[in-house]
Amino acid sequence: MRILHTSDWHLGRSFHREDLLGHQGAFVDHLLEVVEEEQVDVVVVSGDVYDRALPHVDAVALADDAFARLAASRARVVVSSGNHDSARRLGFGSRLMDAAGVFVRTDASSVGVPVLIPDRHGDVAIHAIPYLDPSALLEPWSLPRRSHEAALSVAMARVRADLATRPATTRSVVLAHAFVAGATPSESERDISVGGVSRVATSLFDGVDYTALGHLHGPHVLDDRLRYSGSPLAYSFSEADQVKGSWLVDLDATGFASATWVDAPVPRRLARLSGTLEQLLGDHALAAHERDWLQVTLTDERRPVRAMELLRRRFPHTLVLQFPSPALDARTPPRPAAGTSDHAIALDFVRHVRGSRATPQESALLREAIDACCHDPDQDVLVGAAPDTPGGVT
Repeated sequence: MRILHTSDWHLGRSFHREDLLGHQGAFVDHLLEVVEEEQVDVVVVSGDVYDRALPHVDAVALADDAFARLAASRARVVVSSGNHDSARRLGFGSRLMDAAGVFVRTDASSVGVPVLIPDRHGDVAIHAIPYLDPSALLEPWSLPRRSHEAALSVAMARVRADLATRPATTRSVVLAHAFVAGATPSESERDISVGGVSRVATSLFDGVDYTALGHLHGPHVLDDRLRYSGSPLAYSFSEADQVKGSWLVDLDATGFASATWVDAPVPRRLARLSGTLEQLLGDHALAAHERDWLQVTLTDERRPVRAMELLRRRFPHTLVLQFPSPALDARTPPRPAAGTSDHAIALDFVRHVRGSRATPQESALLREAIDACCHDPDQDVLVGAAPDTPGGVT
């Protein structure tokens, strides 16, 4: 049996306000191509189909299109919910979708009940474990403690109890959405720690022929039989150096046989550049990044004026502009002298943060803004209001 392991689609997510839905749609197209070209029997999605519990209608439409196209393909589909998904919303209609060969598992009560898919060697029991909230399961599952490890331990006990009833020829696949020890997180995953603890031990999945992990956005091989596919797109600049894609996993008569990496399409690369504004604008070697999404760190001693505007003339897809902390004066600015005007205080703040004085135009704009916030002497004062609280009662 050939399995395509993917996860963390996060449909509907944006990237620093850039809409990614078209790029996510391109990944779905790629997925269908791989299914046909590589003769995939089962596609597994290990959680976080959506980016939020209440996904945008366009994200729902893309998920509907993806599942409908996969249902019409040669492959069957097994999906579990992640911590970003609403279990009820993602799981809506799951009993109807079973008939189409799309098996969506989002309810903790389904843990231990596999999707059985046969091949010429017998059955493959696919146990799709949805994201398990330890707080919600503490009493129903009589957990010994409120932790992800405790919840997954009970889940895996149910999985093993089911597998013990199966013929010896039955092979096992587990989908789990968790932070497994030995893997490295990115900046774009949502923290799932409980009591400061989020990791679970790799030993929880011992004896399973293949465990398809989700939650972390970078690909990881913790063991031949225990892998993260990561997200199909980069969702933070911390993922700029990650190669995105899916695992193509083969099971033979005895269990795990091999896993091959399949690169996902890269609609637009990510890069992080650092240097002075003059260096970045004048370095011809950086021409390769002119079409990339960029995070730029400027190392100028003083913050350049109109830096983002100037950067975008050469690098139109610059999304993040930042300055290293040593470039900022971290000391508390001196307390203004009594009687210092609001305008003078604002000008001192600009000079303190930027390292240079405000321009005449900026000074005029600050004065206009301050004047607009001043108390209107013609405003009605409520009866009983204190003299220093215009329009209000102390």
